Amino acid sequence: MIRFTLRCFMAALFIIVWSAAAAQVSAPKYSNEFLNIGVGGRALGMGNVQAAIANDANAGYWNPAGLLRLQNRYNVSLMHSELFAGIAKNDFASFAMPLDTNSALAVSVIRLAVDDIADTRRLQNEYGYIQYDSIRFFSVADYAMLLSYARRSNLVEGLMLGANAKIIYRNVGQFANAYGFGVDVGAQLQRDNWQFGLMAKDITTTFTAWTHNIEELEEAYQQTGNDLPESTAELTLPRVVLGVGRSFQFNDKFSALIAADFDFTFDGKRNVLLKSDVVSLDPHIGLELAYANAVFVRGGINNYQETMNFDGGTTKRLQPNFGIGVKTGGLLLDLALSRVNNSESNAIGGTNTSSVIVSLGYSFDK
Repeated sequence: MIRFTLRCFMAALFIIVWSAAAAQVSAPKYSNEFLNIGVGGRALGMGNVQAAIANDANAGYWNPAGLLRLQNRYNVSLMHSELFAGIAKNDFASFAMPLDTNSALAVSVIRLAVDDIADTRRLQNEYGYIQYDSIRFFSVADYAMLLSYARRSNLVEGLMLGANAKIIYRNVGQFANAYGFGVDVGAQLQRDNWQFGLMAKDITTTFTAWTHNIEELEEAYQQTGNDLPESTAELTLPRVVLGVGRSFQFNDKFSALIAADFDFTFDGKRNVLLKSDVVSLDPHIGLELAYANAVFVRGGINNYQETMNFDGGTTKRLQPNFGIGVKTGGLLLDLALSRVNNSESNAIGGTNTSSVIVSLGYSFDK
């Protein structure tokens, strides 16, 4: 059965690589990248490792197949995260429920935004006087809604399958907005203490169509000297995440879970551990320690990058993550701290920047 599942994984990977190579000419790198930041205090505290172990209301985002592992009838998850010292806000909400013993569904909403950006183009009037009441504020926001469905396989024991249909809306104030649609598919397989996962994002390539307010853009671009945008559409190429995890039960109270994800991208060479013009590989690893399934301590490492220093040399960096969780009854509170900028110096305007994540989950049967 495991051999059959691995063959399915390899076949899916081959199809994705082929479609990505065919579309690479017209697809930009990092398209709709806001969907890859991550959600949930548990996941972000473990370095975004979830493909094989997602099992709560957040599974609709990480791997919809994990929705079949919900413990209660109704499951709600809320998250608030602040990036770059609070400049950007990343919010997430999800509702998930099993339909029966063999299927489950979820609805999730994501918003990443920078709000209250000052538009000072009309600050000075035609006579040269400053008019502060002419300042206008706008937001740059990305939204996504995920409709998730999961079902157990009738062919392979323990194999769970899932899919997402996602609708994307992106807004740049009065200057531009875009709509997009995409499909994700996922699978999870459990064997004793081992867990395996596959998540294929944007498997059909996600198409996003932009509409530009030319009148507003012309005025702004005349002042900045930039060129007006020409393309009104962009494609998001597939991303494949392979995950593996193993749980350990030390005694009646203490347990541990160690897991790793391997992200494969096909939009050109990225600044990750293993990279090429065709495919890049970004591994990350996470650990969760649990006491009585009520108190959790988590850690993870991800986002390997090689950066250039001011002296011309290069430095290899990793992003550390840390999190804690408390579960009582159906209420689960997760906190995470993620070091977005792990710089060793304060050469660019200050100290290291950390992201604070607060996640709240609640599950109940009636």
